[in-house]
Amino acid sequence: MKRRTLIKSLATGISSLYLSKLYGHSLLRSNPTPGIADGPFKPDWGSLAGYQVPDWFRDAKFGIWAHWGPQCQPERGDWYARGMYQEGSDQYKYHIQKYGHPSKFGFKDVINEWKAENWNPSELLGLYKRAGAKYFMALANHHDNFDLYDSKYQSWNATKLGPKKDLVGGWAKAARENDLTFGVTVHASHPWTWYEVAQRSDKTGPYAGVPYDGKLTKADGAGKWWNGYDPQELYAQNHALSEDSLNDGSMSRHWDWGNGASVPSKAYCDKFLNRTIELIDKYGPELIYFDDSVLPLWPVSDAGLKIAAHMYNTSIKKHGKLQAALFAKVLDEQQRKCMIWDIERGQSNQIEPLPWQTDTCIGGWHYDRRLFDNKGYKSAKTVIHTLVDVVSKNGNLLLNIPVRGDGTIDSEERAIVEGVATWMQINSEAIYGTRPWKVFGEGPAMESAAPINEQGFNEGKGKPFTADDIRFTTKGQTLYVIAMGWPGEKGSLIKSLATSSPQLKGKKITGVSILGYNDKLNWQQNADGLKVQMPAQQPGKNALVFKIEGAV
Repeated sequence: MKRRTLIKSLATGISSLYLSKLYGHSLLRSNPTPGIADGPFKPDWGSLAGYQVPDWFRDAKFGIWAHWGPQCQPERGDWYARGMYQEGSDQYKYHIQKYGHPSKFGFKDVINEWKAENWNPSELLGLYKRAGAKYFMALANHHDNFDLYDSKYQSWNATKLGPKKDLVGGWAKAARENDLTFGVTVHASHPWTWYEVAQRSDKTGPYAGVPYDGKLTKADGAGKWWNGYDPQELYAQNHALSEDSLNDGSMSRHWDWGNGASVPSKAYCDKFLNRTIELIDKYGPELIYFDDSVLPLWPVSDAGLKIAAHMYNTSIKKHGKLQAALFAKVLDEQQRKCMIWDIERGQSNQIEPLPWQTDTCIGGWHYDRRLFDNKGYKSAKTVIHTLVDVVSKNGNLLLNIPVRGDGTIDSEERAIVEGVATWMQINSEAIYGTRPWKVFGEGPAMESAAPINEQGFNEGKGKPFTADDIRFTTKGQTLYVIAMGWPGEKGSLIKSLATSSPQLKGKKITGVSILGYNDKLNWQQNADGLKVQMPAQQPGKNALVFKIEGAV
């Protein structure tokens, strides 16, 4: 055994022993798990570090996501199935008014109201393809623990309850009909702690002390619409509360199963593993996103490691080479070699050495009618600027377009998607198949870039982009210079392309054109930069792309 391999094996063993004592069970079990595909990848960090991001993903750059499930039915925003149990919250008050008290009408009953009656996945994915998306991702389950596919391991699923449709199956079929690479997002490792609010009761008022429905059992369903279904299979609340659980803000502390979080049982972890393996095997996603720190249930279980190995080995068997893209959050340098680092609602402030992804949304993650009523969505311009900024730094953009409970998107959302489509029809060659240049950009917004925290959440915190903010991408011998606005009569000065620029190393620009504009431009390269005079008429809007020859 080589010295490096020996050290890594010893480190893994020490880590396993430490976590075993801390959490009460072994994490890195040596016995093979039934259903895990054989192949070169094993469920350990050393083996997963052999992962290589597939070229198709690096070339695709842009995906669209339907973060759609039963929490969209009330049309009151994200985390509804948690907020409705938090006395005094906006969602609690809304729930009382719309549905009744959560002791009588819980989230299980919201599921029963959800029918997805106007869902047309083929039409939506045709729209997203026109907007330039190269991949599409569908929510497979959320923290509400409701599987949106035909699951033999979870009775609370969309083929049996609510819409009584195989939503993941429908999305997958429509994606493939539209030549979009299909993926799924999995969030169901968290209900154990996330749903703890359903164990509460009101502290004041006429229902003070009356428990919500989070502790109901199968026997309580006699004569009810949910007769024969066990609420504990959905809520998973037959356990003691986490430390500080009554604090509404405690969930972030418990997200990675630390700081006094109630540790899930082995049966819970095994069920999550089986559900996810079945999802991969039945629907064949090429991408899978986990809303988790590192991997699902890590470090209290090795389920996430097994799923990753299974995903990679399955991809190799299917394609003859690894084509899978797997995403997770809050990764250290070593873990970023094992999967793709995902940054939620934020961007890196540098060119990352390894490909990464931003996941964000034009509104809230789950549909919120108030954003439509108050015109609160991000504009097409903001989406385009985010895409350009991310791509310049070696990243991809995954954009959620919230879907209403009935399965449609609203007119404001549709207009935003169409606006992105219009820009991409002219400028997509500066996005697809590109790689970062020597620097990602220049301009005043770089001076106020907001740092990211461990998970992300820095978008919109810096200066807004202007025409003086520039981003660069390359493809072959071509450099694309993307100005985040129309420079107007003053023209555009690109300082990084000065004759003395260290990036050019003496190279001279030989050609300058604007995508969408066919006439010749007046331009001059000197010691100050590349100065380009603008044409009288603006070719498109939101961001302007110069195509530069001789700089690469």
